[in-house]
Parts: sequence; structure tokens; C-alpha cells
Amino acid sequence: MRILGIDPGYATIGFGLIEGERAQFHMVNYGAITTPAGLPLSKRLYQIDRDMEELIGQLKPDVISIEELFFNTNITTGIAVAHGRGVLLCAAERCGVPLFEYTPGQVKMAVTGYGKAEKRQRRLGSHTGHGYDQTAFETGENAAAG
Repeated sequence: MRILGIDPGYATIGFGLIEGERAQFHMVNYGAITTPAGLPLSKRLYQIDRDMEELIGQLKPDVISIEELFFNTNITTGIAVAHGRGVLLCAAERCGVPLFEYTPGQVKMAVTGYGKAEKRQRRLGSHTGHGYDQTAFETGENAAAG
């Protein structure tokens, strides 16, 4: 099974593709879709849509996992991220890939065993025994866990 995990956004969308069966998974690919600052939101959303459809076509996941939104301080940024997430949901649906949504706490629990883990703990939990390039992996660190 190939699982594409997505950490939604509108400036940077992290992704990670894992493959395997049961509890034996390994990282296949990871990275980020980015959009340039200064572009109108509508153009950024269009680019996310095109890039996501292309990514799905290249990676051929069996399922997609995407993090649900949680924000508590900057509602303006949260709304833009919500727009980006909506575009990601539509791209997955258009490509016919089953989609599963998880809360940030569920992602943290899956990676570290603790639903309120800090970013550093998630990073360590996701790297254990895998030998990843830490700098490259941090871009999509939450994505594959979903």
C-alpha cells in the first residue's frame, strides 16, 4: 500500500509517501509544493491544484491522508490555509484517490505515541530507525505521519 500524507497550507504544502504493509512501512518520497509569496491567493490556489494533481499522477498513492486544520491565533492565515486545504481535497477527489482526514493530535499520537508532542519530538519519532536526511525531511515532516 502506498500512502501519501499531506500537511496542508498555501505557501508550503508538505508531503510524504510511505509504502508497505501492516506495520512495516518505509519512506519512498517526501518534499513540498510551494507557491511564491506575492502572488494573489487565487493564483496560488490554482498552482496548488495543478501541482497536486501532477504529484498524485507521479506518485500513484493508494490512499491520501491529510491533516485537519487547527489554528488559534492568526485567523487570516488560517482562512488562507483552509482555502489551500480545500483545493487539496478537490484534487484528491478528482484523481479518484480515497482520502482520510486526521486531527493534529492523531498525527502526533501516530508518530510519537503522545497526542501533544512538540515538533522536536515528532521529528525524532518520525526518524527513528529510518536514516533520513533531516534537513530535507523537515519540509514534509508531518505529512507522512498522517
